[in-house]
Amino acid sequence: MTVLDQPVRTGAALSIRGLRRSFGSAVALDGLDLDVAPGELLALLGPSGCGKTTALRVLGGFEKPDEGQVLLDGEDIVPVAAERRDTAMVFQSYSLFPHLTAADNVAFGLRMRKVRTAERRARAAELLELVGLAGHGDRFPHQLSGGQQQRVALARALALRPRLLLLDEPLSALDARVRLTLREEIRRLQLELGITTVFVTHDQEEALSMADRVAVMNGGRLEQCASPTELYERPATDFVAEFIGTMNRIPGRADGDGTVDVLGVRLPVEGPAGSGPVTALVRPEALEIEAADGGTGRIVATAFHGPTTRVRVALADGTDVKADVPTHAAAALTPGTAVTVRPRQRPVVLAAAGGAR
Repeated sequence: MTVLDQPVRTGAALSIRGLRRSFGSAVALDGLDLDVAPGELLALLGPSGCGKTTALRVLGGFEKPDEGQVLLDGEDIVPVAAERRDTAMVFQSYSLFPHLTAADNVAFGLRMRKVRTAERRARAAELLELVGLAGHGDRFPHQLSGGQQQRVALARALALRPRLLLLDEPLSALDARVRLTLREEIRRLQLELGITTVFVTHDQEEALSMADRVAVMNGGRLEQCASPTELYERPATDFVAEFIGTMNRIPGRADGDGTVDVLGVRLPVEGPAGSGPVTALVRPEALEIEAADGGTGRIVATAFHGPTTRVRVALADGTDVKADVPTHAAAALTPGTAVTVRPRQRPVVLAAAGGAR
């Protein structure tokens, strides 16, 4: 039976419980709890220093936590050495052996497990075909492009059919076009093989387009873990609201009835509303702009984004907002034009004092 003929193995269930890891006085992980369903792709997303890479290294066995458990199908693998964990990691730097061909790089782990020469060659060839590199097996890393090297690294990680695949910003060193192609290929392979995958990235678009769920981290803690749609439309904290995508902060007034007045429009509130002056968090696509003498603001600048144009407006009270409008409707919206800005009828999130909701 060949690698491609083997039945897809159900992905492992992963549970992270109370992970803590410090480096001197710096706290990298501060009681992290996460669950990953079998066959799920979970992205760890957050700013530099949030702990996402440390978490991935703990999962792979390259860092030991100060406290906590990593349960793979119920077994705590923290005491298990990295090479015995039945996990595989694809690194940002590819980490291919320069003196080995692509096929030999893919087959390296199989050779370490004493798999027979004919079988490991067959597996390497099939995996290279799986990642779109059929016919490239005899090439050395320096003869491959960055995208091709990353495909070889992915094939090598899949060679032993690990229960858990770990991806450490594997696309960050590639150009935009190759990144787009490879992230689609990685997602296709992950779904096809049914392998549980944890993916670290600082690229929001990458995380939102690839993952089943995204875990947003900040300061070693989990801010929110949810589907891309829920993160974008129903952020649980101010941090998530402003970290995911672009967000405007617009003064408003809540009247204690679950609604808020923003720029003269009454909107429903997502979450607690309270009463009195508030700051509403409104996405650029949720604002409408219309040229109007004596309007509520004046256009400062525009930026072409293909089908949409982002318009920056200075409101009369000094608030600076950004709105996305269809490019075909943006011709009259030139810098200096007086405009009226109104929010669309969508629920909004309120920023709370202290920055957390």
